[in-house]
Amino acid sequence: MLTFEEKLAIIESFPELQRNDVSLGRVNFHFEESVLDKKIVVYRLHPNGNGFVYAELINDDYSVDSKGMVNIRDFSEMELLKVIKQSIESLSESEPFEESWVNADSQNLLLVEEYGTWNIYAGEMLDGSYATYNGAVDYLHQEGFRRLQDEDLKK
Repeated sequence: MLTFEEKLAIIESFPELQRNDVSLGRVNFHFEESVLDKKIVVYRLHPNGNGFVYAELINDDYSVDSKGMVNIRDFSEMELLKVIKQSIESLSESEPFEESWVNADSQNLLLVEEYGTWNIYAGEMLDGSYATYNGAVDYLHQEGFRRLQDEDLKK
């Protein structure tokens, strides 16, 4: 496990992040150029090595909490660099966020972020609307859908 100082050095290597010291020796890092209301990339990095990175919009299988954060306590240097870079990129996208989902019957749904709401479309018809990405994804998983990956689109 990386130490607090090692994680801090890695995070501070991203010039686009702004450090904000918070209580109990913890540190947050903000991305002020975020195109979304969300600006915190690194949340509550603690001297014991625990901390979180915003990963809700990343197309990897990070286990995120209800705030869209992934725990980085046991991340390696490469994993930490990757998730921070992905987090910054996800907050930099100016085009609307869209994901395609498919079930075993080859039915397709589209997950779209619109005005802070996560909408699921079946063609042009609205199938559902959720306050969070995780809420929409939970629904899709419960209904037997899986996210289409780039390699699926090439088939």
